[in-house]
Amino acid sequence: MMKALCMRLMHLGLDAHVVGDMTTPPVGKGDLLIASAGPGYFSTVMALLNVAREAGARTMVVTAQPGGPAPGIADAVIELPAQTMADDRSGKGSLLPMGSLYEAVQLVFFDLISILLREKTGQSAEHMRARHTNLE
Repeated sequence: MMKALCMRLMHLGLDAHVVGDMTTPPVGKGDLLIASAGPGYFSTVMALLNVAREAGARTMVVTAQPGGPAPGIADAVIELPAQTMADDRSGKGSLLPMGSLYEAVQLVFFDLISILLREKTGQSAEHMRARHTNLE
């Protein structure tokens, strides 16, 4: 879902990159690292947040568990209340396995964000389409 968000941000003409791609530039002052930690903690997310912070970037965590360690060190937190693998064993939640419900909520939320950003920047859907790859 984070890659889908990055793609939509790129379609909006923003300088957005996916962590792990070899074309991702170094993060630093003036940048925003957006990470997802549905259950509130992943060792990889913690490491990325620390690297970004040490480099002077701001950090944001999208999560279903805002009391977790990753949201605790982020500059901003977006809570998406949905079942993750942190709470999928109670039998009271979604029938979807592990974090599938959280991922579905992320998809809808990220598309809503892209629509709002498109409107705020005065772009049309055609502007976004013009930035879509033709190499698929």
